[in-house]
Amino acid sequence: MRYIRYAFLAALAIVLVSVALANRGMVMLQLLPSGLSEMAGMNRSIELPMFIVIFGSIIAGLLIGFVWEWLREHKHRAAASQRQTEVKRLERELRRTKAERDKDKDEVLALLDEAS
Repeated sequence: MRYIRYAFLAALAIVLVSVALANRGMVMLQLLPSGLSEMAGMNRSIELPMFIVIFGSIIAGLLIGFVWEWLREHKHRAAASQRQTEVKRLERELRRTKAERDKDKDEVLALLDEAS
């Protein structure tokens, strides 16, 4: 399995390097469209190689997706936490009930009852 992982990572590295080499040209990224930037009075722009824009977009998309899923699954995590709290409460109640039931029994008999 380790060799398969290394082979996959090597293939991924080759693909990423080839994409980076093929997209070395500089592109200009602007914060706002030209008409809107003139009205707002701010013309923020930056020149970057195209491969940085591509890889940055992929990373930004992954991060947005992870955050979106984390927020979407909040109700499931909350329900699981509530169930876990309920299970712990019921286990405490069961131990207390068993202790009350077995307080007058012999210790050996109480152990045998718990084992079965």
